[in-house]
Amino acid sequence: MTPIIRLRDVVKTYDLSATAAIDHLDLDIAEGEFVAVVGRSGSGKTTLLNLLAGIDRPTSGQITVRDTELGALPESALAEWRGRTVGLVFQFFQLLPTLTVAENVVLAMDFVAAVPKSRRRDRAWELLSRVGIEDQANKLPATLSGGQQQRAAIARALANDPPILLGDEPTGNLDSATAAAVLKLFAELNADGRTVVLVTHEQEVQDFAGRQVLLADGRQVVAP
Repeated sequence: MTPIIRLRDVVKTYDLSATAAIDHLDLDIAEGEFVAVVGRSGSGKTTLLNLLAGIDRPTSGQITVRDTELGALPESALAEWRGRTVGLVFQFFQLLPTLTVAENVVLAMDFVAAVPKSRRRDRAWELLSRVGIEDQANKLPATLSGGQQQRAAIARALANDPPILLGDEPTGNLDSATAAAVLKLFAELNADGRTVVLVTHEQEVQDFAGRQVLLADGRQVVAP
């Protein structure tokens, strides 16, 4: 089976550092996998996620996602590709505070136009229902709990029906019970057929992810 994500000899360095954040990394992720990327702070986890999302470009090597070689895309095409292909979930939610929860979800659809305009508000409500917070749709993000805000962020990530969900410490700002509930939600979305890649420190992720990728100094560590 051809992987949905493939990295070959990927290196990422930054101008102010002689140390590679990602150091000659090879990695395959199959379609429909739930992969947890784990490792100590500074191991390259967030850099890897940013490379997969096309937010950063590799210094060298090749990243292919769904038969698209990301390094070959100009910035304008990369933004369009990202909006349609990956849903991003962050630790601190990054919801726009002056928009309601539903409006935050609709806005993601407005940027890409993958969903007909007449369908966008209904789809936002459907997604908020899917993540269990449809009763919060008309509220501002600041009035929601942390767990509810993260569910809203997940709904926004699903707005354009991307095949891949990427999460950068999506439970890092939540208490343990809420974190477990959010991980369970990611597992349910994975069971629906989406490929899920999470950067996380949560020990409980092993109960949900099908595979863990351990990074150290930008390289994958293979367990003995």
